[in-house]
Amino acid sequence: MAEKYSLTYRFLRKLGLNFSEKEYGQVSFWTVLKKTLLKLRNAFLLKYCTNSVLLSSINARSIRPKIWRKIGCKVGEGVFIGADCMPDSSNSSLIEIEDGVHIAARSIILCHQRDMSKYFADEDYGKLPYVRQKVHLKKGCLIGTQSIVMPGVTVGEGAIVGAFSLVTKDIPDWTIAIGRPAKVVKKVPQREE
Repeated sequence: MAEKYSLTYRFLRKLGLNFSEKEYGQVSFWTVLKKTLLKLRNAFLLKYCTNSVLLSSINARSIRPKIWRKIGCKVGEGVFIGADCMPDSSNSSLIEIEDGVHIAARSIILCHQRDMSKYFADEDYGKLPYVRQKVHLKKGCLIGTQSIVMPGVTVGEGAIVGAFSLVTKDIPDWTIAIGRPAKVVKKVPQREE
């Protein structure tokens, strides 16, 4: 396969783009251009439209959720997205956020990572294929400030992820998880009448 596409592949590498031919099949200049333009549009929307000082009073509950929808995320009603939060904009269709979710400032939601099971000594990390997986934030959960949610994770209904946590595994409904990696430390109690 590398022989067949070597000219295009070498050209893209000279431009500084590091694509795995195994992952993308035939990597063409037009495919790269299309993906690049989409990423630029999404980056512009996320950087300049979500953090406007003039619109700061309505950004978190109105503008940011709309922009996340525009770039491809599935976002429910009443969602709060804090300042400088970053979705995986090139894989945004894999992000599902249900009603009433709160994502605190500077959190990151990732839907892709390199497939480390195929990484061996003396090999180029940049040639590893990506694994893409859905991230699902269920109704009413909270992602704390500067937390990172990794690919393939579901954060359960009403769950709380503490600030600065790294979520690598599913968090069950109505629990509190903290740490790097995040671990459940408490179950949210039922209110007694």
